[in-house]
Amino acid sequence: MVTDTSLTLIEKARGCLLAGAVGDALGAPVEFMSIDEIARQFGSSGITGYAPAYGGTGKITDDTQMTLFTAEGLIRASVRGQRKGICHFPSVAAHAYQRWLLTQGHSNPEISAATDGWLFGINELHSQRAPGITCLTALESMSYFGEAAINDSKGCGGVMRVAPVAFIGAATGDNTNATSAFETAVEICALTHGHPTGQLAGGYFAALLTLLTNGEQLLPAAKKCINILRKYDNHSEVLTHIERAIEKSTASPNCRNTLTELGEGWVAEEALAMSLYCALSSNSTRDALILAVNHSGDSDSTGAITGNIVGLMAGERAIPAEWIDPLELKNVITQVAEDLLTPDNGTDSWWDKYPGH
Repeated sequence: MVTDTSLTLIEKARGCLLAGAVGDALGAPVEFMSIDEIARQFGSSGITGYAPAYGGTGKITDDTQMTLFTAEGLIRASVRGQRKGICHFPSVAAHAYQRWLLTQGHSNPEISAATDGWLFGINELHSQRAPGITCLTALESMSYFGEAAINDSKGCGGVMRVAPVAFIGAATGDNTNATSAFETAVEICALTHGHPTGQLAGGYFAALLTLLTNGEQLLPAAKKCINILRKYDNHSEVLTHIERAIEKSTASPNCRNTLTELGEGWVAEEALAMSLYCALSSNSTRDALILAVNHSGDSDSTGAITGNIVGLMAGERAIPAEWIDPLELKNVITQVAEDLLTPDNGTDSWWDKYPGH
């Protein structure tokens, strides 16, 4: 796909979060199905539209839930930084994830999470949508806000939620630095995933989206982010998968068999590589998302990550109406995307919405 350079920043943010949610909802019904099972149920073309899941159609999963709470944490950290002169994005994001933990019917006995702000009050978010065990366990055992997880998980639960990092600073007109986004995303992923691959994949993804936000095309941006990735220890797994995705997107584009060769998406490096392949080798948002969810693996996560990429590149207008119109929490997702780009105006109402304790 080619980035639409005419898009405004708000169109990029809305496209990124909405298409991510659409990919999530599209993949949700087939997340635990093999490709053969998908073909038997939906035909040789696979799943190409919403199907029932979680009591309806167009329903999001924990991927989009956690993305929204990531965004909320980043906004609240920005408010704290502006009004109190100090903030640490990962720590405030950790507090936001503790609120998400409460929406899943779990809690941390060591940490008292404030339930103020507007997002926690959205009733539809108080629903379990196959939350990742690693995320739940890490958040339940966190002893202070911002503590890195003590596990060896490299699951995709970090990379699938960090897209909002690409928009840090955009509200004040600052172009987010890709290296800074990389480092922030690594720390945010580390809150739940202790393996370097689970963290560096999230860093690469945030840096990639940052370059796209700043107007770059996908392939050059993907290659530039490799140069950033190489600066960090333990990068070989992520690097190998990214390089394979780039190579295969040229040699064998838009091919389900090729996508399967990149993995199943349960672990971070596979989910990232599969999503990058789908975005690089497809000609439209529709094609990229259909490709991303039709495989034997973590279809909602590869759908969400692919959606973040192509949605940022093409904007909300490129999302098919039959997917965007019935999307669960469409208005909430849209509002969060816009709020990411809204400067703190210093009012009590903004503090009530995003308190920066």
